[in-house]
Amino acid sequence: MSQTPARRRRTLLAVPAVALAASLALTACVPVQRSKAGGATAGTVTTVAIGDQQIREGGDLVMALSAEPDRLDPTTSSSLYTRYVMETMCQKLYDIDAEGTVVPMLATELPTVSDGGKTVTFPVHTGYRFADGTPFDADAVVTTLERNLTKDDSSRKSEMGPVSAIDAVDDHTVRIRYATPFAPITAALADRAGMVMSPTALAQEGDGFGDHPVCIGPYKFVERVPQTSITVERDPMYHDPASAHFDRITYRIITDASIRAQNLKSGDVQVADTISTQDVDELMQRKDLSILRTGSLGYQGITINLANQDGVGTDPEPLDTPLATQRKVRQALSMSINRAELVQSVFRGWADVACSPIPDTSAFATDASKACPEYDPERAKELLEQAGVEQPFPIDMEVTNTPDTVRFAQALQAQARAGGFAITITPVEYTTLLDDQTRGDFQALQLGWSGRVDPHGNIGSFLGTGGGNNYPGYSDSEVDDLISRAAQATDQQERADLYGQLVTKVQQDDPIIYLYRTRSITGVSTDVAGVSTYADGVVRLSQAAFVEGGSK
Repeated sequence: MSQTPARRRRTLLAVPAVALAASLALTACVPVQRSKAGGATAGTVTTVAIGDQQIREGGDLVMALSAEPDRLDPTTSSSLYTRYVMETMCQKLYDIDAEGTVVPMLATELPTVSDGGKTVTFPVHTGYRFADGTPFDADAVVTTLERNLTKDDSSRKSEMGPVSAIDAVDDHTVRIRYATPFAPITAALADRAGMVMSPTALAQEGDGFGDHPVCIGPYKFVERVPQTSITVERDPMYHDPASAHFDRITYRIITDASIRAQNLKSGDVQVADTISTQDVDELMQRKDLSILRTGSLGYQGITINLANQDGVGTDPEPLDTPLATQRKVRQALSMSINRAELVQSVFRGWADVACSPIPDTSAFATDASKACPEYDPERAKELLEQAGVEQPFPIDMEVTNTPDTVRFAQALQAQARAGGFAITITPVEYTTLLDDQTRGDFQALQLGWSGRVDPHGNIGSFLGTGGGNNYPGYSDSEVDDLISRAAQATDQQERADLYGQLVTKVQQDDPIIYLYRTRSITGVSTDVAGVSTYADGVVRLSQAAFVEGGSK
């Protein structure tokens, strides 16, 4: 067994330092802080409404993306930015609205649950067609869902739960049978697991589907220029063609936040995601821009490689390193981080403290999920001493190479030094970071998850043994049992209590150290309306249009 994860040879960049009702199960209980919002905001704005503005049909919209999406395959994708592109061309069985309520999309009604929760049945539309002309029906849905369950590299399997069978009752009815009840299925079908793919294209393309994706949506895939752009165009096969107002949408990859802001101000792009917290106050003063801003269902954190030596989804193979084997070391790292101070100083309050995978706004939030370990660097150093490790304890942490992320990592690096840690920061491209976490080619990395409306979507595949997003290689029988029991429970309070117990256990083990929640900040030219950003983090362009009164 190797002592460290297999790593490619690379030059590590040591970046100079720049000048919160659960408790950690240490040798004694410690005080906790409640997670709080960051600084003051101007309120939540989810949509630039068209209202009574006159739509100008046609034209080509350009949206600036802050990172390149991974492969455009709903079954395997793990990138938020892929969801941006898929939103226009791969509709789901269900969606969420601005309030976070699950609503039907390709399905016509919410599911009916029977047989003590072990049978889930839902109706789907008929008369729709995929972008290649293939008819949409219940059989097509079954094909997609079975692929999500059986594809070797699927990231969706654990999201769908313990499925025993899927079948088409008739042309417009799908039935899923479970070995045990699985309450989160509707929420799962409101994201990538519910994006229905053309069975014809799946048969033709196989593993290459993501290179030429074919789904149902107001727009269809045209081309991808790696590291540069992705283009979609209006789909004449779409059942409601009048709802698509642009001729084309081009997603242009612009990773530098300052350059995205400049392109937005100049009009070279009309929509830009992930506005830097350094730029938002200035951009909000401009009369030619609207700034969408909303909280997040997800989180940002530090993932620690405990046993992911052979790639995500493989059997855990523990690393023989103090960081992987001694939870006191990981607890000490968590206690070395002042989350509230980081949010305020680095993001100017345009973020929120995160203590767990469950947002404070969730119906499943509890005192346990809202409580962070106390910032206590002196206690952290005591734990490192008890663990018998050298101080400062070295950690190599990969981060994305965006200025805001590097700035955050530098501030975290400085804080952790007081707790007895020497963190070396290695900035890499976003897609490289995704690859590294999938392969297990890291010691620690700082990355996040855009979040799902049901907590299972933030927990099951990340912390359950063998989960499709279990990048730490974490495996704990108590956590697995709590995940299973919470998924089977139909009472909201019972589920919330079980998740609270889970958070307490995870905060003892720290496979993921939860840090903060971003606020989705999206810039939109006043020439454009109908753009929305909800708490799932996805920028929605499907209903957007140019409006009269501005210059394109």
